Amino acid sequence: MTSPNNSNKSNSSANNETDKESSEKQNGMLAGIFERATKSGLGRKKSNPNPVESGVAKDMADIHSNPTKLRLAFLGGGSFGTAMANLAARNGCDTTLWVRNKRTVKAMSKTQTNKKYLPGYKLDDRLKYSHDLAASVKDKDVIFIAVPGLAFRETLKNIAPFISGQSIVSLTKGMEKDTFAMMSDIIKEVLPEVNFGVMSGPNLAIEIMKNMPSATVIASKSEPLRHAVQAALHSAFFRVFASDDVRGVELGGALKNIYAIAMGMAAAYEVGENTKAMILTRALAEMSRFGVEEGANPLTFLGLSGVGDLYATCSSELSRNYRIGNMLGRGMSIDTAVKKLGQTAEGVNTIQQVHEKATKAGIYMPITHALYAVIYEDKAALGVALHLMEAGFRSDVEFVMAHDNSNAALTAHMKTSGSNTNSKDGDTDE
Repeated sequence: MTSPNNSNKSNSSANNETDKESSEKQNGMLAGIFERATKSGLGRKKSNPNPVESGVAKDMADIHSNPTKLRLAFLGGGSFGTAMANLAARNGCDTTLWVRNKRTVKAMSKTQTNKKYLPGYKLDDRLKYSHDLAASVKDKDVIFIAVPGLAFRETLKNIAPFISGQSIVSLTKGMEKDTFAMMSDIIKEVLPEVNFGVMSGPNLAIEIMKNMPSATVIASKSEPLRHAVQAALHSAFFRVFASDDVRGVELGGALKNIYAIAMGMAAAYEVGENTKAMILTRALAEMSRFGVEEGANPLTFLGLSGVGDLYATCSSELSRNYRIGNMLGRGMSIDTAVKKLGQTAEGVNTIQQVHEKATKAGIYMPITHALYAVIYEDKAALGVALHLMEAGFRSDVEFVMAHDNSNAALTAHMKTSGSNTNSKDGDTDE
């Protein structure tokens, strides 16, 4: 006969076994997720943040005690390039902002403002301006390039004769037209010997100028370069985090522009919060799916350069790509919208590039394909959106539960959409 005590012990033992099996199963699932994220060379070495933080703190202290310790050049007088140059000058770095137009340089030197891109915001008195490219980049430690993607290769070729050991950091988010080359690819091609990095994150320039707390990511294989950028730009209102996943950080900055256009279009139709949340999360799924195919770590897209930049760009009317999408949603043609914006919206080119790349590689990118159909094939936005909602069943997070691709089904739906409706919504009678 079993005593009550023995019975309780048996029950307790059984419960412990059940808890143990449940814990092992859960740990196994988590291990599986991280195994997926780190396989094929995508894993990253664990690092102790303390030496990094102390190293950056020392660099910043050295800069403040000796302002000429870091000599920086920022090429491109747009809103973001100007905001970053201003941060560096404010931190005490020897900083030169290069602008192509001589008249603009004179105006900026006189007024200490960028009237075209950041009107009303006073720039630091220590910031220098130049239209002389050679003088701007010679003898500098780091050259930050913040020109539009269309001018990136040309800018690198123009500075090539004056490169003698300087590091290059790209601030440009996007892809080169017709080549699918990222800015880091162009750097490696034009200046194969240079030390380089890329910077990306939720960085709306006007908010940075207003000293609203913001953050960014510097990605480079070079730890000294990461430290230098952190030391140059880190401040009480602007945090600079580090990564060694150059491809992932750069793709996050480029791909999010696609979905900002989608969100701007959705806003024009006055969609609800459920719809916005759906677009954001499915956009993140597309970004990480595409990123993994391109050799990026999927976990990078959970950071500032992924979901952070995606949220900021898709939620703010300050975003150029959001504004383009909103104009498209109101029936405006792409050419008219771009002309009215008056600035570069990298997402327009990125949609075309990623659509073609994803189609050839068989990567499931339904939102991107839908935007391509609306912008480049003159399909009706509402018709395309309805077919997207009807197209197939998929798992929520594919790094947890795998699924089959369904590009063929999507293509069939898109063709059906095209045959049913050939005009844009803005041209139909309501």
